[in-house]
Amino acid sequence: MRDTRESRLLLVLLIAIAFALITVDIRGGEDSPLDGARQAAATVFGPVQNGVATAVDPVGNAISAVRDSDERHDRISVLERENAELKARLGSDDRNRSRARELDSILRTAGSGQYGIKGAQVIAIGAAQGFSWTVTIDIGSRDGIRRDMTVLNGDGLVGRVTTVGPHTSTVLLAIDPDFAVGTRLEKSDELGFANGQGDRPLSVQLLNGKHKVKKGDRVVTFGSHGDKPFVPGVPIGEVVRVDPSGGDLTRTIYVEPYAGFSKLDIVGVVVQAPRTDPRDTVLPPKPRKPAPIPTVTVTVDPGATAQDGATDGTGTDPQGGRSPLAPAATGGPADPDADPDTARDPAGSPAPALTPEPAGSAPPTAPGDDPNT
Repeated sequence: MRDTRESRLLLVLLIAIAFALITVDIRGGEDSPLDGARQAAATVFGPVQNGVATAVDPVGNAISAVRDSDERHDRISVLERENAELKARLGSDDRNRSRARELDSILRTAGSGQYGIKGAQVIAIGAAQGFSWTVTIDIGSRDGIRRDMTVLNGDGLVGRVTTVGPHTSTVLLAIDPDFAVGTRLEKSDELGFANGQGDRPLSVQLLNGKHKVKKGDRVVTFGSHGDKPFVPGVPIGEVVRVDPSGGDLTRTIYVEPYAGFSKLDIVGVVVQAPRTDPRDTVLPPKPRKPAPIPTVTVTVDPGATAQDGATDGTGTDPQGGRSPLAPAATGGPADPDADPDTARDPAGSPAPALTPEPAGSAPPTAPGDDPNT
């Protein structure tokens, strides 16, 4: 169809008619005069529309899926990121609770010994193969940390500060072979010197070789002059082995440290020493041993009768048996062939015969008695 003046007029006329029909249909509402024509058209073109939709919908859905794939991928990425953040937050909450418990334990230890401490986190660990046993903490000179300060945690002694930077510090651990600290035994106050032995218990040389030490005795720091590098009273560990003295001037004992050096996280650096020596008051109270429960043992006599000692008064029970409570006979049964004038004592030896005296006779007199008196 060519673009002529007539075709343009026809197009305008059709558009005007269409707008007129739409206006009439809208104003008519449910009573629209075009309702019958609409239903007839739906009846004719409805099956055709359903067929076309059935054929075209899969293609349209595929096109929509391709078009929305980027948006869905972005949404999945957002959900995965949010899930990872939630997991990290949950893990951090558990870690924060663990750190809070450690810090609370350190504060209790510091309060018992009246130590002024500054909390720190272990951020690195030194090599243990051929090098010093050290850790790095996240506080330094700008936080008031100085060389030769005592480091502890909630369990006990950790080590001492050896190197200090502006923001970090290096701590020599108590298990290092070059580590040495003065010690004091609980209650007895016996002094000694402890040295680290790596992953083995600390070796402690007691100055008094004759002092009796047993497993389970506990050891604290003796303290240094000017409280550097060690403040007094910090728990070190518990005796696990004692070498025989052998008459030497010193005696070697082995102490298992309280601090777990393989899982250090939060520690405290003692920046202020206590005014007085706490000695062994920082040590936790020993657990009490449970009181023994008394037991009662009942032993049944197999010779006893079922009726507890029921007798007829003659030493025998009603069934003819002898009661276990009746006294045993001393002479045994009578022998019909035995001499009536001869009796036997309980031991079985013959007793002297007893001869009856005639009536009216006087009793025998002892030599020297007057028979007339």
